[in-house]
Amino acid sequence: MEHHGVNKEQYLAWKKLIPYLYDWFANHNLTWPSLSCRWGPVLDESPLSRRQQLYLSEQTDGSVPNKLLVVTAEVARPRVAAAEHITGWTEHAKSPHISHPSAVIYHPGEVNRLRELPSHPHLVATHTDSPLVFLWDVASQPRRSSAEPAGAGPPPPSLPDLTLSGHAADAPFALAASSAAPRLASGGKDAQVLVWDLGGAACLRGAGGPGADPGAASSAPPALAPTLRLLGSTDTVEDVAWLPGSDALLASVGDDRSLRGWDCRAGGAAYVVAAAHSAHDIHALDWSGGRPELVATGAADGSVRVWDVRRLSAGAPLLHLAHHAAAAACLEWSPAAAGALASGGEDGLLCLWDVEASGQAGAGEHQDAKRPRSAVPPQLVFQHAGHRSPVVDFQWNPADPWTLLSVSDDVGEQSGGGTLQLWRVSDLITRPEEEVLAELEYHRDYIISGSEADLKPMPRGSPGSRPGTAVPDLALKQESTPA
Repeated sequence: MEHHGVNKEQYLAWKKLIPYLYDWFANHNLTWPSLSCRWGPVLDESPLSRRQQLYLSEQTDGSVPNKLLVVTAEVARPRVAAAEHITGWTEHAKSPHISHPSAVIYHPGEVNRLRELPSHPHLVATHTDSPLVFLWDVASQPRRSSAEPAGAGPPPPSLPDLTLSGHAADAPFALAASSAAPRLASGGKDAQVLVWDLGGAACLRGAGGPGADPGAASSAPPALAPTLRLLGSTDTVEDVAWLPGSDALLASVGDDRSLRGWDCRAGGAAYVVAAAHSAHDIHALDWSGGRPELVATGAADGSVRVWDVRRLSAGAPLLHLAHHAAAAACLEWSPAAAGALASGGEDGLLCLWDVEASGQAGAGEHQDAKRPRSAVPPQLVFQHAGHRSPVVDFQWNPADPWTLLSVSDDVGEQSGGGTLQLWRVSDLITRPEEEVLAELEYHRDYIISGSEADLKPMPRGSPGSRPGTAVPDLALKQESTPA
């Protein structure tokens, strides 16, 4: 089934609401599609912004090399950006907040997924249409040109710092790095979950990569066999996720429609939930760090389910969240807010959920079926409708709560190869209701009159006060309020 993402009317309505929904927003047109995006390390900070690396990919048509890119984003601090600064953009333009690539790697095949190692953020693992996993030290890799190379034939691909072998068939998507140790997990079409311990790899010890000329026939990166094979799945493994803070517990989902938990210490399955989304393949998975008993799954029918791994005997989810109109392609729990979950769909929507919200706690699919599909689930906090094509990847910013990076594949659209967006939800949406009401009451005179004479500075230390903020967020957004 073909999905076209957010419709034109929905997109235009969303665009008008940007000053009221977002604290900060940036839109960046991509020349080629990027199937994956990740935040990198923070480079430096100022009272008004921080500079932070981003990892992107370029999926080309074969006329030029597929690429792994490192760029730098300038991310505004909370309550700094004025309304005109987050609305003055067009779909066809590059964002001034995104730099030209500082590192370019010619990738052997298209990058389907990339994941950084939290303990070594300069190391990035990639999946392509191959049984191999590639590991890259983006800080020491030989630089390639971001311009299209001239010459008689295509240039040779860059050489990875390490090749991870072991899959018996292509492993295009399922990839995850442990935050507790330099360990990678991967799933593939061979129905296996493989784990590699990278602790002894030369690139982790600071020895750098192969450092050889990519064109040299004798050049070959070192290879590493898996530390562990986890067997039991019966079809393609679509996604894997580690329990944050653990190098032993992980989970997987896939086309056998099961949710499986694994304990690397025992070398086998800790639990299995068969038909976790009834008759639908499961595409996405993530394990909560703030609520380690919770695992979220997303399926081909667009449903998102939250499971309590302590209570799986009944086979029923803790929550069944139905809002996406097409497959739920990616999921991630917030690293900063316990209970906050994001889901990206082929319908072009990126939804933010509060699984601790009242109204359906403990309800499964059958109770949810009584509610009309058009009704808004009580757990839905925010709906990002800025992508006009399927959302293929996103990530919460580990250094900046409620700030996200998302990418969509816009091939065939006039906007080019894809759309990259960086955005932060307004804290008038995410803060406790009593705080927001108190702030609105504090600025009541200004809201009614619109006169600068009625604008009062926020009291020092109040929730609405931020370092580097000249005037409160409410005033910044009031500038573009339509008559």
